[in-house]
Amino acid sequence: MLLALVSLLSCLLPSSEAKVYSRCELARVLQDFGLDGYRGYSLADWVCLAYFTSGFNTAAVDHEADGSTNNGIFQISSRRWCRNLTPNAPNVCRMYCSDLLNPNLKDTVICAMKITQEPQGLGYWEAWRHHCQGKDLTDWVDGCDF
Repeated sequence: MLLALVSLLSCLLPSSEAKVYSRCELARVLQDFGLDGYRGYSLADWVCLAYFTSGFNTAAVDHEADGSTNNGIFQISSRRWCRNLTPNAPNVCRMYCSDLLNPNLKDTVICAMKITQEPQGLGYWEAWRHHCQGKDLTDWVDGCDF
């Protein structure tokens, strides 16, 4: 019970290590993790996704009515991908949702890569489908030094 309470409080309190990336800073980090061209998606796709899901904020958490959360810079859902306080959720990424709030993005990128391996790819994210898919995304990485 105490562990559950501590976990809940850690989700509700703002992270002292929260980071809001700049567009080019995030593009560089995602490129370093190998996301440019991963599963056929450009670096601009990933940057666009991050902007429209979290505003580049690693500490973003959206609480849903069913008790699930969307976590981190890509707003990854606890319904399937990570563990929060719901004991029987699938946890496909095999990590705690709080791991997705880390500003170094390693766990977030690992989980996002797993999600992208699904048949929907980046289409899993409604924000990407509505704001990024099929659009000219060159402005998302234009002017960034790599």
